[in-house]
Amino acid sequence: MGEGKKSGFAELAKEGSLYPQEKLLKVKSGNKSLRVAIPTETAYQENRVALTPSAAGIMVANGLEVCLEQGAGKHSFFNDDEYSEVGTQILYSHKEIFEADMILKVEPPTLEEIGMMKPGSTLISALQMGDSTAGYFEALNKKKITAIAFEMIEDKARGLPIVNAMSELAGSLAIPIAAEHMSSVNGGKGIILGGITGVPPTRVIILGAGTVAEYAARAALGLGAEVRIFDNEVYKLRRIRHKLSNQVFTSVIDSGTLGQSLQSADVVIGALRPEKGRARCVVTEEMVASMKSGAVILDVSIDQGGCIETSEITTHAKPTFRKYDVIHYCVPNIASRAARTATTALSNIMTPIILKVGEAGGIDEMIYQYPWFNHGVYAYKGSTTNLNISKKFNLPYKDLSLLLAARF
Repeated sequence: MGEGKKSGFAELAKEGSLYPQEKLLKVKSGNKSLRVAIPTETAYQENRVALTPSAAGIMVANGLEVCLEQGAGKHSFFNDDEYSEVGTQILYSHKEIFEADMILKVEPPTLEEIGMMKPGSTLISALQMGDSTAGYFEALNKKKITAIAFEMIEDKARGLPIVNAMSELAGSLAIPIAAEHMSSVNGGKGIILGGITGVPPTRVIILGAGTVAEYAARAALGLGAEVRIFDNEVYKLRRIRHKLSNQVFTSVIDSGTLGQSLQSADVVIGALRPEKGRARCVVTEEMVASMKSGAVILDVSIDQGGCIETSEITTHAKPTFRKYDVIHYCVPNIASRAARTATTALSNIMTPIILKVGEAGGIDEMIYQYPWFNHGVYAYKGSTTNLNISKKFNLPYKDLSLLLAARF
């Protein structure tokens, strides 16, 4: 009896497996698929690309259309086949790539590229206030483009995720760069960054107590250097001192203490966060003139104007210059030295944001539904919506919240 029942159930199960089965279908948000374009970076020595192939594949799997300009990822060692295998469309026209709904770039587009964009589209890229012009913002507004800056995007915790990621990378790279330029082979003073038994350690001065400072200090301490950190916010100094287990000297920025420290410094790293769209200049030309011959300055905040008076923008091809016999390294896109790592970090942050844009039904709904995202918006449908940009470039300003309220 038991055997008969067992075989009967087995036959029933076998028969049921032949019936048509129900399958869940993916629900598509919005009225149409969002088309995201990744152009080739034309800025000099910009090696990063906005998305990795795996990130592009995730977007395609979630119903977005992703197109890539041919060769856009080659400097980060991502080839076109890797993108096409995950459903990315490869385009061969620089003009065609800018006709998408959303342009995702690393560097800001040129005026010529803005001219190729279709009216009412969306741009997400870095802004780099240090070398922006009023004409750039006017060109965006003329086309009623909604523009979002990487460095202004906030997360739900009110942090700056992309700034923090790139700052980690810049801080980690700063000390190896300094060591490279202190080498006799590269025309430096010929001292090791750190120290050996019986030889006093090198002194590293860091201006700012943020993410760049933390990672630069960790690298310098690991080599055995003496580290001094200056900032005007005591709570930042207390926090970084705690994170670094009280291994560093900290001080508020005052001309007396800072000036004395600079005179004995081997390396100075400028890593002050910008205030109102521009970094504070805290090291005067007179202070630089009093520094040791062969000392190295790395102004990491140069893309926001710099915090050292003698700083001037340089490139990866010619990264340094000397003034008062002090070596200045002032490359604005330091993260581009580690393009693949930087691209991966950028993709990890941008992918969930773009997916939310698709789920919301477009950039307008994204801005309306997620207030934490709005801080990145500096141009919206013909209006400048960032007060600092408006003041710096003498442009008419409109409050984004009022523009959103006008929808109703």
